[in-house]
Amino acid sequence: MFFQHLKGPLEALLFASGDPVPASKLAQILEVPEGHVESMIAEMQQAMTTDDRGLTIVTVAGGYQLCTKPQLAETVEKLAEIQDNRLSAAALETLAIIAFKQPITRQEMESIRGVKVDRVVNTLTERQLIKEIGRKDAIGRPILYGTTTEFLKCFGLKTLKDLPDLAGYLNVMEEQQVKQPE
Repeated sequence: MFFQHLKGPLEALLFASGDPVPASKLAQILEVPEGHVESMIAEMQQAMTTDDRGLTIVTVAGGYQLCTKPQLAETVEKLAEIQDNRLSAAALETLAIIAFKQPITRQEMESIRGVKVDRVVNTLTERQLIKEIGRKDAIGRPILYGTTTEFLKCFGLKTLKDLPDLAGYLNVMEEQQVKQPE
């Protein structure tokens, strides 16, 4: 076929999009007739049918999309599980506050962070890194939170005693601030 050199760019467009792309849009970008795009996609789909290929091109929602083959879903899910374990900076900050100050209420966390923590606490609870460990003996009996065994495993700690010495760290930080010229 005359447009063989465009298969790489076509594949790159489908990969970069992440969403289905109509043949008309692909043709416009590649500056070729729509029929040629459809022919190239058909050839690429045929070439991707071999067992050693992990990707395929599917027709969905009026366009074409580059996808992993359904039989590889279990393998791809493993990657998603690993990536889902990442925590945002807000989650890490809140988790550190809980780890060092537990038992602690949401209000106390918010007082330290200066922002609402509802979403972060829900995320950390869902990931089983923190849990409710009781109620504070105060008006409204707010929930007290603490870390879990999963938290220890996630951060490679045997016990909470293995947490870094926060007091020592803060003293070093204060000393560095004193030494800096104003």
